[in-house]
Amino acid sequence: GSWRTQLGRMVWRTIRGMVHQKTARGQDAIGRLSTFEGIPSPYDKVKRVVVPAALRVLRLKSIREYTVIGELANSVGWKHQELLKTLEEKRKVEAAAFYEGKKEAAALRRKAEAAAEGELKEVNATLAACGY
Repeated sequence: GSWRTQLGRMVWRTIRGMVHQKTARGQDAIGRLSTFEGIPSPYDKVKRVVVPAALRVLRLKSIREYTVIGELANSVGWKHQELLKTLEEKRKVEAAAFYEGKKEAAALRRKAEAAAEGELKEVNATLAACGY
């Protein structure tokens, strides 16, 4: 489809407009730029992290206006906003279930550690004496 219906292409064109593409340095930068819709395959299984320095609440002044790429694309013809909302709701439900399981596993581990604390007292003392 056209670039108006592909979010990755829309971002690529926006960044291309910010780069001095007539210089060799700009052409190299554009050549290294890759944009994707969603998370590409090697990274979709990697744990996601938050970069605090990049948070919008820290980077933008409260008086600045901003837009979300999905809303902008929807206004120029992107047809997948409802699908994205549905998938995001599904992701949130699955993430909540995963988190509950993780909390239960952590509680079981703490309980097991507390139960085994008496048995491991001698081992922990020996390890502490050795510097562990």
